[in-house]
Amino acid sequence: MNADTPQTPNQSRTGNTPDSADGNDAVSDGVALEITSSRHFAEWLSEQGVGIAFTAPRAGKLLFVGLNDDDRVSVFQRTFESAGALTGAPSGGFSGVSRTLWLASKFQLWRLENVLQEGQLAEGYDRLYVPQSASTTGELNIRDIAVGSDGTPIFVNTLFDCIAIPGEAHSFHPVWRPPFLDTLEPADRCHLTGLAMDRGLPVYVSAAGRAKDPGGWKSGVRTGGCVYDIRSGEVAIHGLTLPHAPRVLNNVLWLLNSGAGYFGYVDVTRGLFEPIVLAPGFMTDFQVHGDFAVIALSRKYGGKDFTGLPVEDNLSNKGARAQCALAIVDLQRGELVHWMRLQGVIDELQGVTVLPGVRRAAAVGLLSDEICRVLSIGPEYQLGPARGRAPAPASTKKPADAED
Repeated sequence: MNADTPQTPNQSRTGNTPDSADGNDAVSDGVALEITSSRHFAEWLSEQGVGIAFTAPRAGKLLFVGLNDDDRVSVFQRTFESAGALTGAPSGGFSGVSRTLWLASKFQLWRLENVLQEGQLAEGYDRLYVPQSASTTGELNIRDIAVGSDGTPIFVNTLFDCIAIPGEAHSFHPVWRPPFLDTLEPADRCHLTGLAMDRGLPVYVSAAGRAKDPGGWKSGVRTGGCVYDIRSGEVAIHGLTLPHAPRVLNNVLWLLNSGAGYFGYVDVTRGLFEPIVLAPGFMTDFQVHGDFAVIALSRKYGGKDFTGLPVEDNLSNKGARAQCALAIVDLQRGELVHWMRLQGVIDELQGVTVLPGVRRAAAVGLLSDEICRVLSIGPEYQLGPARGRAPAPASTKKPADAED
Protein backbone atom coordinates (compact mmCIF):
# COMPACT_ATOMS: atom_id res chain seq x y z
CA MET A 1 0.00 0.00 0.00
CA ASN A 2 1.27 3.45 -0.87
CA ALA A 3 0.88 5.30 2.43
CA ASP A 4 0.73 8.71 0.80
CA THR A 5 -2.18 7.79 -1.48
CA PRO A 6 -4.23 10.86 -0.46
CA GLN A 7 -1.57 13.07 -2.04
CA THR A 8 -1.95 11.63 -5.53
CA PRO A 9 -2.80 14.15 -8.27
CA ASN A 10 -5.74 12.24 -9.78
CA GLN A 11 -8.48 13.88 -7.75
CA SER A 12 -11.77 15.71 -8.00
CA ARG A 13 -11.91 18.97 -6.10
CA THR A 14 -14.71 20.84 -4.40
CA GLY A 15 -14.38 24.00 -2.38
CA ASN A 16 -16.61 25.58 0.24
CA THR A 17 -19.59 25.60 -2.14
CA PRO A 18 -23.22 24.48 -1.69
CA ASP A 19 -22.17 20.97 -2.69
CA SER A 20 -19.47 20.73 -0.03
CA ALA A 21 -20.89 22.86 2.78
CA ASP A 22 -24.67 22.50 2.68
CA GLY A 23 -26.73 23.44 5.71
CA ASN A 24 -27.38 26.79 7.34
CA ASP A 25 -24.83 26.14 10.08
CA ALA A 26 -22.07 24.92 7.78
CA VAL A 27 -18.43 25.68 8.45
CA SER A 28 -17.91 29.37 7.83
CA ASP A 29 -16.43 32.13 10.02
CA GLY A 30 -14.27 33.08 7.05
CA VAL A 31 -12.28 29.85 7.29
CA ALA A 32 -12.31 27.75 4.13
CA LEU A 33 -13.01 24.04 4.04
CA GLU A 34 -11.50 22.35 1.01
CA ILE A 35 -12.65 18.85 0.12
CA THR A 36 -10.82 16.69 -2.41
CA SER A 37 -11.37 13.08 -3.36
CA SER A 38 -9.72 10.36 -5.36
CA ARG A 39 -10.85 9.98 -8.97
CA HIS A 40 -13.18 7.03 -8.32
CA PHE A 41 -14.48 7.88 -4.86
CA ALA A 42 -17.83 9.12 -6.19
CA GLU A 43 -18.08 6.05 -8.42
CA TRP A 44 -17.47 3.82 -5.39
CA LEU A 45 -20.30 5.52 -3.47
CA SER A 46 -22.61 4.93 -6.44
CA GLU A 47 -21.58 1.30 -6.96
CA GLN A 48 -21.97 0.47 -3.28
CA GLY A 49 -25.22 2.41 -2.98
CA VAL A 50 -24.17 4.08 0.27
CA GLY A 51 -23.70 7.40 1.95
CA ILE A 52 -21.31 8.05 4.82
CA ALA A 53 -21.80 9.98 8.06
CA PHE A 54 -18.87 11.14 10.15
CA THR A 55 -17.96 13.64 12.86
CA ALA A 56 -15.37 16.36 13.41
CA PRO A 57 -15.21 16.96 17.19
CA ARG A 58 -13.04 20.09 17.37
CA ALA A 59 -15.09 21.76 14.64
CA GLY A 60 -18.30 20.49 16.26
CA LYS A 61 -19.68 19.02 13.04
CA LEU A 62 -21.80 16.07 11.98
CA LEU A 63 -21.20 15.57 8.24
CA PHE A 64 -22.86 13.46 5.55
CA VAL A 65 -21.17 12.41 2.31
CA GLY A 66 -23.26 11.47 -0.70
CA LEU A 67 -23.87 12.25 -4.36
CA ASN A 68 -25.79 15.15 -5.86
CA ASP A 69 -27.90 15.00 -9.02
CA ASP A 70 -24.77 15.37 -11.16
CA ASP A 71 -23.08 12.41 -9.43
CA ARG A 72 -20.59 14.74 -7.76
CA VAL A 73 -19.53 14.28 -4.15
CA SER A 74 -21.77 16.29 -1.83
CA VAL A 75 -21.05 17.00 1.84
CA PHE A 76 -23.76 18.24 4.21
CA GLN A 77 -22.88 19.61 7.66
CA ARG A 78 -24.68 20.32 10.90
CA THR A 79 -23.36 21.69 14.18
CA PHE A 80 -23.36 19.63 17.38
CA GLU A 81 -20.94 20.80 20.04
CA SER A 82 -17.91 18.47 20.23
CA ALA A 83 -19.64 15.96 17.92
CA GLY A 84 -17.78 12.70 18.56
CA ALA A 85 -18.68 9.02 18.67
CA LEU A 86 -21.28 7.98 16.11
CA THR A 87 -23.08 4.85 15.02
CA GLY A 88 -26.00 3.94 12.81
CA ALA A 89 -25.22 0.25 12.64
CA PRO A 90 -27.57 -2.05 14.53
CA SER A 91 -24.76 -4.59 14.96
CA GLY A 92 -22.13 -2.13 16.19
CA GLY A 93 -19.41 -1.58 13.62
CA PHE A 94 -20.79 -3.26 10.51
CA SER A 95 -23.24 -1.56 8.22
CA GLY A 96 -26.87 -2.58 8.26
CA VAL A 97 -30.17 -0.87 7.51
CA SER A 98 -31.09 1.47 10.35
CA ARG A 99 -33.25 4.57 10.55
CA THR A 100 -31.42 5.70 13.67
CA LEU A 101 -28.17 7.52 14.32
CA TRP A 102 -26.64 7.73 17.80
CA LEU A 103 -24.33 10.71 18.28
CA ALA A 104 -22.26 11.77 21.29
CA SER A 105 -21.84 15.50 21.76
CA LYS A 106 -20.08 17.41 24.54
CA PHE A 107 -22.44 16.38 27.35
CA GLN A 108 -25.32 14.57 25.64
CA LEU A 109 -26.06 11.37 23.75
CA TRP A 110 -28.38 12.17 20.85
CA ARG A 111 -30.81 9.91 19.01
CA LEU A 112 -31.53 11.11 15.46
CA GLU A 113 -34.26 9.49 13.37
CA ASN A 114 -34.82 9.58 9.63
CA VAL A 115 -38.30 11.02 9.00
CA LEU A 116 -38.50 10.40 5.24
CA GLN A 117 -40.34 7.43 3.81
CA GLU A 118 -38.84 5.25 1.08
CA GLY A 119 -38.88 7.21 -2.19
CA GLN A 120 -39.59 10.52 -0.45
CA LEU A 121 -37.24 13.47 -0.91
CA ALA A 122 -36.72 16.72 0.96
CA GLU A 123 -34.89 19.32 -1.14
CA GLY A 124 -33.14 16.51 -3.03
CA TYR A 125 -32.13 14.52 0.07
CA ASP A 126 -33.37 10.95 0.52
CA ARG A 127 -32.69 10.84 4.28
CA LEU A 128 -33.45 13.59 6.76
CA TYR A 129 -32.25 12.89 10.27
CA VAL A 130 -34.01 14.79 13.05
CA PRO A 131 -32.75 15.01 16.65
CA GLN A 132 -35.61 13.28 18.50
CA SER A 133 -34.18 12.86 21.99
CA ALA A 134 -31.04 13.38 24.05
CA SER A 135 -29.73 11.84 27.25
CA THR A 136 -27.75 14.27 29.36
CA THR A 137 -24.69 12.28 30.33
CA GLY A 138 -22.33 15.02 31.41
CA GLU A 139 -18.95 15.52 29.77
CA LEU A 140 -17.68 11.92 29.69
CA ASN A 141 -15.51 11.98 26.54
CA ILE A 142 -17.53 9.20 24.89
CA ARG A 143 -15.13 7.56 22.43
CA ASP A 144 -17.34 4.86 20.87
CA ILE A 145 -21.00 3.80 20.67
CA ALA A 146 -22.64 0.49 19.81
CA VAL A 147 -26.23 -0.74 19.93
CA GLY A 148 -27.21 -3.76 22.01
CA SER A 149 -29.53 -6.55 20.94
CA ASP A 150 -32.44 -4.78 22.69
CA GLY A 151 -31.71 -1.45 20.96
CA THR A 152 -30.00 0.14 23.96
CA PRO A 153 -26.99 2.32 23.14
CA ILE A 154 -23.82 1.14 24.87
CA PHE A 155 -20.94 3.59 25.01
CA VAL A 156 -17.31 3.93 26.01
CA ASN A 157 -17.18 6.24 29.02
CA THR A 158 -13.55 7.30 28.80
CA LEU A 159 -13.58 9.69 31.74
CA PHE A 160 -14.77 7.00 34.18
CA ASP A 161 -12.88 4.09 32.52
CA CYS A 162 -15.98 2.00 31.94
CA ILE A 163 -18.59 0.81 29.47
CA ALA A 164 -21.97 2.33 30.23
CA ILE A 165 -25.54 2.88 29.12
CA PRO A 166 -27.59 6.07 29.53
CA GLY A 167 -29.99 6.30 32.47
CA GLU A 168 -33.44 7.82 32.81
CA ALA A 169 -32.69 9.32 36.23
CA HIS A 170 -28.87 9.20 36.15
CA SER A 171 -26.07 10.39 33.91
CA PHE A 172 -25.15 6.77 33.14
CA HIS A 173 -25.19 3.20 34.44
CA PRO A 174 -21.80 1.39 34.46
CA VAL A 175 -21.85 -1.96 32.68
CA TRP A 176 -18.18 -3.00 32.82
CA ARG A 177 -14.79 -1.68 33.88
CA PRO A 178 -11.26 -3.14 33.81
CA PRO A 179 -11.08 -5.80 36.54
CA PHE A 180 -8.12 -4.19 38.32
CA LEU A 181 -10.00 -0.93 38.92
CA ASP A 182 -11.88 -1.24 42.21
CA THR A 183 -13.79 2.03 41.99
CA LEU A 184 -15.31 4.41 39.48
CA GLU A 185 -13.49 7.72 39.33
CA PRO A 186 -13.54 10.61 36.82
CA ALA A 187 -9.81 10.14 36.20
CA ASP A 188 -9.30 8.75 32.66
CA ARG A 189 -6.78 6.23 34.01
CA CYS A 190 -6.78 3.70 31.16
CA HIS A 191 -8.21 5.88 28.34
CA LEU A 192 -10.72 3.40 26.95
CA THR A 193 -11.09 4.02 23.21
CA GLY A 194 -13.37 1.46 21.57
CA LEU A 195 -15.97 -1.27 21.94
CA ALA A 196 -16.56 -4.46 19.93
CA MET A 197 -19.94 -6.17 19.81
CA ASP A 198 -20.82 -9.75 18.87
CA ARG A 199 -24.42 -10.91 18.54
CA GLY A 200 -25.64 -7.77 20.25
CA LEU A 201 -23.38 -8.06 23.29
CA PRO A 202 -20.13 -6.24 24.17
CA VAL A 203 -17.11 -8.56 23.91
CA TYR A 204 -13.92 -6.48 23.57
CA VAL A 205 -12.76 -3.06 24.78
CA SER A 206 -9.63 -1.22 23.61
CA ALA A 207 -7.56 0.91 25.97
CA ALA A 208 -4.47 3.10 25.73
CA GLY A 209 -3.03 1.71 28.97
CA ARG A 210 -3.49 -0.18 32.22
CA ALA A 211 -3.00 2.38 34.96
CA LYS A 212 -4.56 3.12 38.34
CA ASP A 213 -3.44 6.75 38.59
CA PRO A 214 -5.33 9.65 36.99
CA GLY A 215 -4.12 10.06 33.41
CA GLY A 216 -1.64 7.25 34.01
CA TRP A 217 -2.09 5.82 30.51
CA LYS A 218 -0.01 8.67 29.06
CA SER A 219 3.26 7.53 30.65
CA GLY A 220 3.42 4.29 28.64
CA VAL A 221 1.50 5.31 25.56
CA ARG A 222 3.95 3.85 22.99
CA THR A 223 3.52 0.22 24.08
CA GLY A 224 0.87 0.29 26.82
CA GLY A 225 -2.19 -0.20 24.61
CA CYS A 226 -4.28 -3.34 24.95
CA VAL A 227 -7.62 -4.99 24.22
CA TYR A 228 -9.67 -6.52 27.03
CA ASP A 229 -11.85 -9.59 26.56
CA ILE A 230 -14.96 -8.65 28.54
CA ARG A 231 -16.14 -12.26 28.81
CA SER A 232 -12.99 -13.59 30.46
CA GLY A 233 -11.74 -10.39 32.05
CA GLU A 234 -8.31 -11.10 30.54
CA VAL A 235 -6.19 -9.02 28.19
CA ALA A 236 -6.54 -10.44 24.67
CA ILE A 237 -3.55 -8.52 23.30
CA HIS A 238 -1.09 -5.95 24.65
CA GLY A 239 1.91 -3.97 23.40
CA LEU A 240 -0.23 -1.73 21.17
CA THR A 241 -0.10 2.04 20.66
CA LEU A 242 -3.38 3.88 21.26
CA PRO A 243 -5.59 1.13 19.76
CA HIS A 244 -9.08 2.14 18.64
CA ALA A 245 -12.33 0.66 17.36
CA PRO A 246 -12.15 -3.13 17.90
CA ARG A 247 -14.74 -4.82 15.67
CA VAL A 248 -15.74 -8.49 15.34
CA LEU A 249 -16.68 -9.85 11.91
CA ASN A 250 -17.02 -13.56 11.14
CA ASN A 251 -15.19 -14.38 14.38
CA VAL A 252 -12.23 -12.15 13.41
CA LEU A 253 -11.24 -9.26 15.67
CA TRP A 254 -10.37 -6.24 13.51
CA LEU A 255 -8.55 -3.30 15.08
CA LEU A 256 -6.94 0.08 14.51
CA ASN A 257 -3.46 0.22 16.03
CA SER A 258 -3.79 3.95 15.67
CA GLY A 259 -0.62 5.15 17.34
CA ALA A 260 1.43 3.04 14.93
CA GLY A 261 -0.75 3.87 11.93
CA TYR A 262 -1.82 0.34 11.03
CA PHE A 263 -5.23 -1.17 10.31
CA GLY A 264 -5.33 -4.93 10.74
CA TYR A 265 -6.68 -7.83 12.77
CA VAL A 266 -5.80 -9.70 15.95
CA ASP A 267 -4.72 -13.32 16.13
CA VAL A 268 -6.45 -13.87 19.47
CA THR A 269 -4.95 -17.32 19.96
CA ARG A 270 -1.39 -15.99 19.83
CA GLY A 271 -2.17 -12.49 21.08
CA LEU A 272 -0.59 -10.87 18.01
CA PHE A 273 -1.65 -7.94 15.84
CA GLU A 274 -1.43 -8.59 12.09
CA PRO A 275 -1.13 -5.27 10.19
CA ILE A 276 -2.71 -4.95 6.75
CA VAL A 277 -2.52 -1.29 5.73
CA LEU A 278 -0.46 1.68 6.86
CA ALA A 279 -2.96 4.52 6.84
CA PRO A 280 -1.90 8.14 6.20
CA GLY A 281 -3.20 9.62 9.44
CA PHE A 282 -4.30 8.91 12.98
CA MET A 283 -7.21 6.45 12.79
CA THR A 284 -10.11 6.91 15.22
CA ASP A 285 -12.95 4.75 13.87
CA PHE A 286 -13.94 2.49 11.01
CA GLN A 287 -16.90 0.54 9.72
CA VAL A 288 -17.01 -2.44 7.42
CA HIS A 289 -19.37 -2.49 4.45
CA GLY A 290 -19.16 -5.60 2.29
CA ASP A 291 -15.54 -6.10 1.24
CA PHE A 292 -14.50 -2.60 2.29
CA ALA A 293 -13.56 -0.76 5.47
CA VAL A 294 -14.30 2.96 5.75
CA ILE A 295 -11.75 4.55 8.09
CA ALA A 296 -11.71 8.01 9.70
CA LEU A 297 -8.23 9.62 9.64
CA SER A 298 -6.97 12.72 11.44
CA ARG A 299 -3.98 15.02 11.43
CA LYS A 300 -4.34 15.50 15.19
CA TYR A 301 -5.55 13.50 18.20
CA GLY A 302 -7.43 15.28 20.96
CA GLY A 303 -6.47 18.56 19.34
CA LYS A 304 -2.75 17.83 19.62
CA ASP A 305 -0.06 16.67 17.22
CA PHE A 306 0.97 13.04 17.77
CA THR A 307 4.68 13.82 17.92
CA GLY A 308 6.67 10.94 19.34
CA LEU A 309 4.27 8.17 18.33
CA PRO A 310 5.40 5.39 15.95
CA VAL A 311 2.89 6.52 13.31
CA GLU A 312 4.97 9.65 12.77
CA ASP A 313 8.10 7.65 11.97
CA ASN A 314 6.22 5.03 9.95
CA LEU A 315 4.72 7.67 7.68
CA SER A 316 7.99 9.60 7.42
CA ASN A 317 9.78 6.42 6.31
CA LYS A 318 7.26 6.18 3.43
CA GLY A 319 7.69 9.83 2.51
CA ALA A 320 4.11 10.51 3.60
CA ARG A 321 2.41 12.83 6.05
CA ALA A 322 -0.77 12.58 8.10
CA GLN A 323 -4.06 13.59 6.48
CA CYS A 324 -7.56 14.35 7.69
CA ALA A 325 -9.59 12.08 5.46
CA LEU A 326 -11.97 9.20 4.92
CA ALA A 327 -10.06 6.21 3.56
CA ILE A 328 -11.61 3.19 1.82
CA VAL A 329 -9.67 -0.05 2.24
CA ASP A 330 -10.34 -3.11 0.08
CA LEU A 331 -10.27 -5.98 2.58
CA GLN A 332 -9.73 -8.63 -0.10
CA ARG A 333 -6.70 -6.88 -1.59
CA GLY A 334 -5.44 -5.28 1.61
CA GLU A 335 -5.08 -1.90 -0.12
CA LEU A 336 -6.27 1.66 0.33
CA VAL A 337 -8.28 2.22 -2.86
CA HIS A 338 -10.29 5.44 -2.45
CA TRP A 339 -10.27 8.53 -0.24
CA MET A 340 -11.83 11.89 0.52
CA ARG A 341 -9.61 14.50 2.17
CA LEU A 342 -10.56 17.58 4.23
CA GLN A 343 -8.33 20.61 4.63
CA GLY A 344 -8.85 23.87 6.47
CA VAL A 345 -10.97 24.26 9.58
CA ILE A 346 -11.39 20.49 10.02
CA ASP A 347 -8.24 18.58 10.95
CA GLU A 348 -9.60 15.84 13.22
CA LEU A 349 -12.32 13.21 12.73
CA GLN A 350 -13.75 10.79 15.26
CA GLY A 351 -16.84 8.73 14.41
CA VAL A 352 -17.83 7.23 11.06
CA THR A 353 -20.76 5.11 9.95
CA VAL A 354 -21.89 3.82 6.56
CA LEU A 355 -25.50 4.47 5.48
CA PRO A 356 -26.67 1.64 3.18
CA GLY A 357 -29.23 2.51 0.51
CA VAL A 358 -28.63 6.24 0.96
CA ARG A 359 -27.67 8.54 -1.88
CA ARG A 360 -27.67 11.93 -0.16
CA ALA A 361 -28.46 12.45 3.53
CA ALA A 362 -29.08 15.58 5.56
CA ALA A 363 -29.94 16.43 9.15
CA VAL A 364 -31.95 19.07 10.91
CA GLY A 365 -29.82 21.42 13.00
CA LEU A 366 -30.32 23.05 16.37
CA LEU A 367 -29.08 26.55 15.57
CA SER A 368 -32.14 27.90 13.73
CA ASP A 369 -35.92 27.58 13.84
CA GLU A 370 -35.76 24.84 11.20
CA ILE A 371 -36.23 22.22 13.90
CA CYS A 372 -39.55 23.91 14.80
CA ARG A 373 -40.91 23.37 11.28
CA VAL A 374 -39.91 19.78 10.47
CA LEU A 375 -42.75 17.51 11.58
CA SER A 376 -43.39 13.78 11.35
CA ILE A 377 -46.75 12.44 12.48
CA GLY A 378 -46.96 8.83 13.64
CA PRO A 379 -49.92 6.44 13.81
CA GLU A 380 -52.77 7.20 16.20
CA TYR A 381 -52.17 5.85 19.68
CA GLN A 382 -54.68 4.27 22.06
CA LEU A 383 -54.44 5.29 25.73
CA GLY A 384 -55.90 3.41 28.67
CA PRO A 385 -56.18 -0.35 29.38
CA ALA A 386 -55.97 -1.27 25.69
CA ARG A 387 -52.85 0.83 25.31
CA GLY A 388 -51.14 0.54 21.96
CA ARG A 389 -51.50 1.61 18.40
CA ALA A 390 -55.00 2.05 17.08
CA PRO A 391 -55.94 -0.07 14.07
CA ALA A 392 -56.30 3.03 11.90
CA PRO A 393 -53.66 3.37 9.16
CA ALA A 394 -50.70 5.62 9.78
CA SER A 395 -51.12 9.31 9.02
CA THR A 396 -47.97 11.07 7.97
CA LYS A 397 -47.08 14.60 7.01
CA LYS A 398 -44.19 15.34 4.73
CA PRO A 399 -41.50 17.29 6.63
CA ALA A 400 -41.24 20.96 5.88
CA ASP A 401 -38.47 21.89 3.50
CA ALA A 402 -35.11 22.21 5.24
CA GLU A 403 -34.44 25.76 4.15
CA ASP A 404 -31.41 27.74 5.23
